Amino acid sequence: MSNDSYNDVSLDATGLKCPLPVLKARRQIAAMDSGDILMVRADDPAAPLDFAHFCEVGGHTLMEQSEDDHGVISFRIRKA
Repeated sequence: MSNDSYNDVSLDATGLKCPLPVLKARRQIAAMDSGDILMVRADDPAAPLDFAHFCEVGGHTLMEQSEDDHGVISFRIRKA
């Protein structure tokens, strides 16, 4: 199956503090189909640990994580 059949959904969680970014991501990913990609932006310093745990517990794949020069961390998560 080609990657074109999956949907990409973006979630901006900048300005939110733990646990809100993960809670919003959990709500969003629940409405998505398996294989869809959730792209989250967050600036909470705890977000890398929170999202790693979120993916591990939920069986999702953390495909990519990067941080820009302004401290905004981007996560690319494939739903299990």
